[in-house]
Amino acid sequence: MKTKKKSNFIKNFVIFALLIFLTFYILFKDQNVLDIFGILKSVKLPFVMMAIGCMFLYLVLEAVNLGRTLKNLNEKSSFWQNVKYAFIGFFFSSITPAASGGQPMQVYYMYKDKISVANSTLALLINLTSMQIITIGFALFSLIFNYQYLNRVLIICFIVGILLNATALSLLIIGVYSRRLSKWLIEFALKVLKFFRVKNLDAKKEKFESELARYQESAVYIRNNRLLMIKILLTTLVQFTIYYSITYWTYRALGFNDHNVAEIVTMQSVLFATVSGIPSPGAVGVSEGAFTEIFRNVYPKNVMGSAVLLNRGINFYLYVLISGIVTAINHIKKKDVEGIDEEESKC
Repeated sequence: MKTKKKSNFIKNFVIFALLIFLTFYILFKDQNVLDIFGILKSVKLPFVMMAIGCMFLYLVLEAVNLGRTLKNLNEKSSFWQNVKYAFIGFFFSSITPAASGGQPMQVYYMYKDKISVANSTLALLINLTSMQIITIGFALFSLIFNYQYLNRVLIICFIVGILLNATALSLLIIGVYSRRLSKWLIEFALKVLKFFRVKNLDAKKEKFESELARYQESAVYIRNNRLLMIKILLTTLVQFTIYYSITYWTYRALGFNDHNVAEIVTMQSVLFATVSGIPSPGAVGVSEGAFTEIFRNVYPKNVMGSAVLLNRGINFYLYVLISGIVTAINHIKKKDVEGIDEEESKC
């Protein structure tokens, strides 16, 4: 069982690594790699640190929203536990197709921390609903100022991305109201856990199903708590504005200052919505290609490769690495605790 679990992770990482290799090969095959790294050596570090800090703050604000909802559902979780869940979600969303693994694995690790499956599922659904609303609203507003940067292919991708986000939003809203859909979501989570070879799924399924009634009670409470929803939406708006601003700080780090923060942020929001419907893990390949197209009038051609590498390196690849380390450390700690518990039960 452990061997199969390891092989599954290896398989996912091999596919992920191949996508990264192909992406950078296609992007940089006609460019001098030494020139790219030469430009990166001259970046302004304060702006790089701002970008890295913004990415961390993006995940922290996700943790704030998650903790806020869990607290309202009378679940106990510390700030750093919530940050851990945010990192775990980012990691599994990044390495699985269509970001399908993030939320189920968050539910699993919250369950390990004695948080009700019903309440963790509801908290994540509310977070996702808020993210979908902000993604769609931000992108449609930003498109007014940035439509000229989209070619025909990107326009199609943007429309598909918005439609998929709108569909997901509709399902999430129904999920808060519908017991049937809630049950389907839990079954989907179990399938993802099965894919990752998680043990004792039958017992977990019984536990999950018994939580559905509690889920519905909690959902009614959340629906009636409008102030909580307003707080979550406002926090998500700040969260995504900070995330989109990473592109501005990497732009400044490369020594440019012709475009203001509002221009870069709105362009990035259009880019995010455009690639959000791509099912490849982390939208690897498509994000980099779309970036070169949308920002073609922002960066000189000889700097574009460095811009892609710096921006995508900070807002994705660096934090895939960091979140992977956080996930691994948490997994090892859980194993140690389970081992101690087993030894004590034998005694």
